[in-house]
Amino acid sequence: MRFLTGRGKTGAKTAGKTAPTRRPRRRIDLRGWRGKALAGAGAVLVIGSLGLWAQHSGRLEVWGSRLADDGISLSARLGLVVADIDVDGRAMTAKAAILRAVGAGRGTPIFAVSPSQVKAQLETLPWVRSAAVARQLPETIHVTIVERTPFAFWQRQGKLALVDRDGTVITDQGLDRFPGLVVLVGDDAPQNAAALLELVAGEPTIAKRVVAAVRVGGRRWKLHLDNGIDVELPEENPAAAWKQLAALERDSQVLARNIEVIDMRLPDRLVVRTVPEPAKEPVKKGRPAAKST
Repeated sequence: MRFLTGRGKTGAKTAGKTAPTRRPRRRIDLRGWRGKALAGAGAVLVIGSLGLWAQHSGRLEVWGSRLADDGISLSARLGLVVADIDVDGRAMTAKAAILRAVGAGRGTPIFAVSPSQVKAQLETLPWVRSAAVARQLPETIHVTIVERTPFAFWQRQGKLALVDRDGTVITDQGLDRFPGLVVLVGDDAPQNAAALLELVAGEPTIAKRVVAAVRVGGRRWKLHLDNGIDVELPEENPAAAWKQLAALERDSQVLARNIEVIDMRLPDRLVVRTVPEPAKEPVKKGRPAAKST
């Protein structure tokens, strides 16, 4: 289908004048992207005009749905249908999940796709932190997503789940893809772990030895190290206690000793509990056994 520009009138030469030169006809091919874009603008204008008419005539509720359907049908007939879905920012989110959220396939009228609804659907996906969706006329839906960054594991009811820095659960599947993350324990541990792990990272020599962090009473932390030592941090000023432990490790290699718990909850002292030695079997007393003759 083609639109033609208006035609000027032509006629014979008049006395003393030359007949005006006929201008070449300009054609807009709706099969090309420029034509589709112009058709899209026309469809939007028509839909908007009909909507205003319905609003001023008091029939918006009655005519709204019909106008929307008619406008979408018109735009589809003009060639404004989905041909491509472009996605930026995807690394972990499955393609199939994105397509389900968009809810459109090749040939779907592009004005039948609501960017706000697609955005809302995308942001329900576990890996998607935020999304932006736009129609790019004549035939493309452009999606930009920001994915969550794996931060730690959260142990609850004996099972592990991957969480991001805000404590939002991402997934409990395929966790072996994320080695080296700290395990968090406690109902409110994920929401409070960011500050703790930032504190821990301030002392790199001992930070790499932390394998788990247990939230105690919603107030303080107990750190579990890779050699089995538990470090009880204080509720007040845990950063100072952590720096003290790093200094002790540099000066006397305290973490290499036969220690079970390092309790740093008291501001003026450090309490160490060593690993108890295995109990020796008591020597049995009695008369020696008689020799047989």
